[in-house]
Amino acid sequence: MRDCSRLSRRAVLGLTAAALPLSAAAPAAAEPAVVGGERLARTGVQVRGATGLPKKLDARSWLVADCDSGEVLASFNAHRRLAPASTLKMLFADTVLAKFERTARHRVTDADLADIPAGSSLVGIKPGITYTVEQLWQGVFLRSGNDAVHVLAHMNGGVAKTVAEMQARAEDLQALDTHVVSPDGFDHKGQLSSAYDLTLFARHGLKDPDFRGYCGTRIADFPAGGKKTFQIQNTDRLLTGAWGLGTYDGLIGVKNGYTSHAGNTFTGAATRGGRTLLVTVMHPVAGSNAVYEQTAALLDWGFGHGRSAQAVGALVTPLSEGGASATPAPPGKAAKAAAGAPGRASKGPSALRLVEGGAGTAALLGAGAWALRRKLRARPAAATAAAGAGAGVTETETEPERESGREREPRNDAQGESGGRHRR
Repeated sequence: MRDCSRLSRRAVLGLTAAALPLSAAAPAAAEPAVVGGERLARTGVQVRGATGLPKKLDARSWLVADCDSGEVLASFNAHRRLAPASTLKMLFADTVLAKFERTARHRVTDADLADIPAGSSLVGIKPGITYTVEQLWQGVFLRSGNDAVHVLAHMNGGVAKTVAEMQARAEDLQALDTHVVSPDGFDHKGQLSSAYDLTLFARHGLKDPDFRGYCGTRIADFPAGGKKTFQIQNTDRLLTGAWGLGTYDGLIGVKNGYTSHAGNTFTGAATRGGRTLLVTVMHPVAGSNAVYEQTAALLDWGFGHGRSAQAVGALVTPLSEGGASATPAPPGKAAKAAAGAPGRASKGPSALRLVEGGAGTAALLGAGAWALRRKLRARPAAATAAAGAGAGVTETETEPERESGREREPRNDAQGESGGRHRR
């Protein structure tokens, strides 16, 4: 009798709920805020209130944001974790740049250069030569020189200390997709970031006048020993117009990168009409100029159609500057979004709740309390099946390891960007 009484009460509750609109169903328990907003945790294109996105976008991840407000105007797989290549040097600069006066001088030793990975891009630093901090940072930003990175890292107390500080800085910035293994961005197993995180690094870095100045420098004279110098040119093709590309009107930086594993990755910033936009493009299928062309196309969209776009997320404030703590984008949320149309927000009850409600109501109306009891017992299995289906389409893992990258930056002259010494 007690069991029948319990079923009767459930039946009454089920029939009452069935009579209400589905939108009135009790909401799920509140989840911790996802960094940048729930919508950025989804896979696929996310955009609201604007049309005209470039059609030829084959990057695995990209993001467009307003630098001043931090609003994300559009994105594609914003939190997908991918190898960052030399764009990780933005985080290195944001971590170390303020520690040394630009006029300070350092005489390079063999130990400073002993741990540079083979195949790295180099600006041409040599032991026994004294460099200013400004020149070392020019080597980092213009030539993406891993030798310059390692000299500065040793000045900072060593590579291990610098990596730990970079990881702490990433966590303070709430760049929660980023795992730092080396300070230079060279391919290492587990070294990952995302379009969202790289955009955070650029936005925060650009607040520093030195960072902004270095990333926007086109050419500089670099010491060659004695009174000799050679000229170095920035490898950012939208800044210099190299390799058949025109310079992008209003571009102010920020950083490009390439390895044979990561492919091409680029974060660019440009200002037009008093508005500054940030764009990050990671791993386009096409090589060579594609990462720059797609960045330029997204910047054009942002300055044009994107003016009417409603934010789909935000670049969060660092914790040290009063930002609210958030959580990483979980793989499960991206997987659930993949089941629907890209870019559409789901504000109603979850699919599992709809199945439960619909199935429960049908059972009550069609087969009575006994059928309802079976449905209630089946719910745990249904939930497990739904979770398994979502996990199958998650897109937060990097691709399997390929060959360790030997080319660090795409070539743009006879020597290529890994050396690039133009003697004067």
